[in-house]
Amino acid sequence: MLMANVVGTSKRVAETTRRLEKIDLLATLLRALAVDEIETVVAFLSGRTRQGRIGIGYATLRDAAAPAAPEPVLEIQDVDRALDSLATAQGRGSEQQKRALLRSLLSRATAAEQDFFTALLLGEIRQGALEGVMLEALAKTSGVNPDQVRRAVMMAGDIGRVARSLFESGAVGLGQYDVQLFRPVQPMLAQTAEDVGAALDDLGEAALEYKFDGARVQAHRSGDDVQVFSRRLNSVTNAVPEIVEAVRALPGKDLILDGEVLSLAPDGRPPAAISGHHAALRPQARTGPHARGVALAALLV
Repeated sequence: MLMANVVGTSKRVAETTRRLEKIDLLATLLRALAVDEIETVVAFLSGRTRQGRIGIGYATLRDAAAPAAPEPVLEIQDVDRALDSLATAQGRGSEQQKRALLRSLLSRATAAEQDFFTALLLGEIRQGALEGVMLEALAKTSGVNPDQVRRAVMMAGDIGRVARSLFESGAVGLGQYDVQLFRPVQPMLAQTAEDVGAALDDLGEAALEYKFDGARVQAHRSGDDVQVFSRRLNSVTNAVPEIVEAVRALPGKDLILDGEVLSLAPDGRPPAAISGHHAALRPQARTGPHARGVALAALLV
């Protein structure tokens, strides 16, 4: 399939505020895909790439700028292969290699496709409730109960992989996705709403609570083996030895914990300068007089 069809669908999904219409648009596109295109497209329209973080920033995109192609020629697989090459470019000269690869891709893309790639690589796809809507579109396309799809995605931590299983095996293919040590579970996150009124309409009776701004992490342990994952399911074990030590000291053998990690000042308060979730996972955020104390809430044991 041409990449232009994916970009066009993304544009139409972004233009409508009606959730059911978004789902219908995505489901129509999904039905037209080949099996080997499923993971790539589901990732794109969920706001990320199949390869994960590729390390492309504003400067690289600026330096790789190229005139837009007059007509769409890029296939979905062309784009996926280019992203594979970008993801594996490492070491000396890799920045120059990435610019050349990206320039080659952009030179074959239309203006609309270039805009889409830029937003995708910078994490700025805006089409409303990305993964939540995609999940419902997958359920509609496959005829599988949305709750089954939602649970499989949470257990797998990868909506693209679950999508391929659905298209290849239907509901039976979801049986492989269950709680497994050292395979991070997708965290439960708050959903967005247009405004407070819309949120209350969806929730009905609601309660409010204070939110501590720390780092969302997930810790897996089997015996003395401990691994810690970030909200994006990346391993951050080496950056948080205090958490590893705290989890090893807990009673029991096999466990999975999900919670918010705070760096506390001597008086027990989280200092604003290092309480942000990005800073809390950097080694320099753990040094000095404030680096003490973690708090983990058990989700699964």
